[in-house]
Amino acid sequence: MSQESTPLKTPLYSFHVANGGKMVDFAGYLLPVQYPLGVMGEHLQCRNSAALFDVSHMGQAMLRATNGDDVAALMEELVPGGITSLHDNRIRYTLLTDDHGGIRDDLMVTRRGEDIWLVVNAACKNADFEHISASLSGRAALEIYDQALLALQGPQAVHVLERILPGCAELPFMAAREATWQGHDLFITRCGYTGEDGFEISLENEIAADFADLLLRDEAVGLCGLGARDSLRLEAGLCLYGHDIDLQTNPAEADLMWTIPKRRREAMDFPGAGNFLKGQDIKRKRVGIQPLGRAPAREGTEICDLEGNHIGVITSGGFAPSLSEPIAMGYVASSHQAIGTQVQLMVRGKALPAHVCAMPFVPHNYVSAKAAP
Repeated sequence: MSQESTPLKTPLYSFHVANGGKMVDFAGYLLPVQYPLGVMGEHLQCRNSAALFDVSHMGQAMLRATNGDDVAALMEELVPGGITSLHDNRIRYTLLTDDHGGIRDDLMVTRRGEDIWLVVNAACKNADFEHISASLSGRAALEIYDQALLALQGPQAVHVLERILPGCAELPFMAAREATWQGHDLFITRCGYTGEDGFEISLENEIAADFADLLLRDEAVGLCGLGARDSLRLEAGLCLYGHDIDLQTNPAEADLMWTIPKRRREAMDFPGAGNFLKGQDIKRKRVGIQPLGRAPAREGTEICDLEGNHIGVITSGGFAPSLSEPIAMGYVASSHQAIGTQVQLMVRGKALPAHVCAMPFVPHNYVSAKAAP
């Protein structure tokens, strides 16, 4: 194996190995796909109690204006989200779009005083940061942070973290705060990608394993790997970049128009807006799919109508531990997007019955149903 293809290790690599993590290459990093408890047990651990994930492979950076401009307004040149309306220490989920309306990445944007904090997907982070830096060259500077990121998710997460960092329980959903632990600075956000209440903790590499050990000492907390993270986000109806969304997908097709406020839709002042905001027909839509029976439909499975005509493809699919049944999401022709529409899934050469269903498959359990201002 060449040096260029050797996977990177997060600051928690030794921690994972010591705790029995089964390590795999994901987005260029060695990460645990599961621990001895297994994917189903880890999944239910998150739904019922609290789960700890290592997400240090994701990209973290601070964007600062260099010429006195409003950095939020600069960011709005690149994304369709409402960034200038963000209050301090509030978070937006938004999208980086290209000139054709395709999705470069999905990301979290946090207002931190005069600056903007970004968390982007691991597989896209180098391209994202290069794109942002080049697009805003001379007007804003991007400082990339090389530090760990932990995700503590589940209904008991707030109680676990509050015992260590008092005040975290007061954070609303999609909000952030700074904290200190043993003299070290931490940055805490109340968000996540499991459908459960939870937090992400950005901290120095040198203390990551000690802080993870401290969280794990709480009997409510269990370790979770990539397998459970994927099944949790699928049950929550959340997209995985490179699978459910990509450069060939626009926000309207992906059912992500809720991320674009009315002000931005009317102004059409972000990359690619004209390609999907001019009222033209959207020929396909991302939908939930409920297979009938026990056989899961995996990514790439063809979706057909009842006459056997191709109408779409599954982009994420598997078994839902919370429901004890298979679930999937994918894209179908817009003429077949209505909930209840009967379809067929071509699994191992057999046409299996399924229907279009609402998402999320499992209700979201965030601390508040309201998005932060």
